Amino acid sequence: MTRIHGLLVALAISAAAAVPVGAHHSFAVYEPTLQIKLAGVVTKFKWANPHVYLEIDATDAKTGEMRHWLLEGASTSILNRAGWKFNMLKPGDMVSVIVSPLRTGEPAALLKQLTLADGRKFGNGAAAGKVTIE
Repeated sequence: MTRIHGLLVALAISAAAAVPVGAHHSFAVYEPTLQIKLAGVVTKFKWANPHVYLEIDATDAKTGEMRHWLLEGASTSILNRAGWKFNMLKPGDMVSVIVSPLRTGEPAALLKQLTLADGRKFGNGAAAGKVTIE
């Protein structure tokens, strides 16, 4: 009976190890030492987990060309704690943002701060503690 019990335990451990584990991705793709400011028009706002996404069309300061940017935010729960609401942005809204861009130079970035047209500022929140951006 002990042998069967040991075999069942081994099978259970093997089965548990075979189940895929959802891992959170790293933010290493973004350049943390570089922050840029963009001003543009919201084209899409996706309030969903695991991350909120914002898309804007903004003029590139270096080239003067319009670029479509994908901005990654924190989770909905973190942003809720930072004062965000699911319905605070809609296509056509004017915003300015401070972001850490992708290391590759493609038009995508990690959101640091959002400023609405009325001047209200919202940080990207933090899992613990308070983040202050000026």
